[in-house]
Amino acid sequence: MSLNRSRRRTLVGCARLLSPCFVAAMLSASRLAGQSPADERLSLARVLDEVTRANPRVAAADAQARAAAARVSSATRPPDPQLQLGFMNYSLPRLAPMPVLGMAQAQLMQMFPLGGKLRFAGQAASASAAAAKARASDVVWELRSQAAMAFYDLYAAHQQLAVARETLRVLQDIARTAEAMYRVGEGRQADVLRAQVEIARMVEDTVRMQAMRESMEARLNALLDRDAGQILGVPQLPVFPDSVPSRRWLDSLAESERPMIRAGLDEVRAAEASERLARRELLPDLQVGLQYGQRGGSMTDATTGEPMGRTTDRMGSLMIGATVPIFARSRQLRMREEAGAMSRMARADLLAMRADTRGRVGEAYAALGRARRLAVLYRTTILPQAEATVSSSLAAYRVGGVDFMTLLDNRMTVNRYRQELATLESDEGKAWADLEMLTARVLVPITKEPQ
Repeated sequence: MSLNRSRRRTLVGCARLLSPCFVAAMLSASRLAGQSPADERLSLARVLDEVTRANPRVAAADAQARAAAARVSSATRPPDPQLQLGFMNYSLPRLAPMPVLGMAQAQLMQMFPLGGKLRFAGQAASASAAAAKARASDVVWELRSQAAMAFYDLYAAHQQLAVARETLRVLQDIARTAEAMYRVGEGRQADVLRAQVEIARMVEDTVRMQAMRESMEARLNALLDRDAGQILGVPQLPVFPDSVPSRRWLDSLAESERPMIRAGLDEVRAAEASERLARRELLPDLQVGLQYGQRGGSMTDATTGEPMGRTTDRMGSLMIGATVPIFARSRQLRMREEAGAMSRMARADLLAMRADTRGRVGEAYAALGRARRLAVLYRTTILPQAEATVSSSLAAYRVGGVDFMTLLDNRMTVNRYRQELATLESDEGKAWADLEMLTARVLVPITKEPQ
């Protein structure tokens, strides 16, 4: 009997010595988790507004679209005229015009493409400019989606970290209860040690979740063009719509409004115009030239042959020419083949983009339905029952009705369910962000107050 008392006193002393270590580790993890300013709220509306203003990809895509639009006017104009100035038949080394033959000459040449080449070139350039503008719009929606994904990942990491910190405090209370019961002879030594082990494991999980949160912050800061180590506020979940639109409506909206599909349609129009242009390359281009020349001379008397004064002879010429496609087999006909292949590729890319859009809409729609249904199940059934089970187990443990492992497993089960609920809320937000990117329409009213 005295040996049992001595062993009990020894174990209680060990537990008292170990408890400050675990408490210190828990407080350290809590300080790590509390680095972000808790009083500052980070809303999705703020993130989306900043990413469209600050991300360099938006400026790059906009500049590319403006560059494509600037090329349209030049595509509809003929080549620049050529002006030539010549001094013909000058004697060397005096550089003086030779008698009768020496003259100064100016020549202006202009090429006129025939067969509607300029019109088709303008159509191709206009369609390419429209495609570039649509792709710039798609960059904005893609960045919004990426920022929303990072925001929801940060929300899930923050919520899981908060649950882990709260679980640390609960486990500390359970450890004190087990230690007190063991001190009076109503508990077991294994319960005290197991509680300390679970506290250590939860400290490890807290440190790991803090690192995960910091990585999510770094990713979101990169999208916002901030320093990687800048601390963000506490992410606030937006108010999701009460109902989900129909799948058919989302498919039709994505088919008609997604910028990448509109860009694909414009690329097909540009390729078709380029193909029609290539078929007219065999037609010769008209070249018109005007020439003016003058030379100095002297007048002589026809009877006596004596000089009577100087005079200037002026001459004008009109030249008309055309290009001759003598290398048509290796040039113009190959241009036709190239344009035809590019047109087929543009149509195939459009079909692939439509199929990919339908598939991604289906995936996002299924993920949205799954997350919403499971989240409702967790909030209304699973979590309340699990919390009630923990309360009952704690009361039963204090009177010896259940063992310590049952109480601990029930507590950790609640912790896991709460973290899974945060993941489901994050998954629902990601699904909404995917659908917004695919349909190019705001589906979550971010102007409302967050939850």
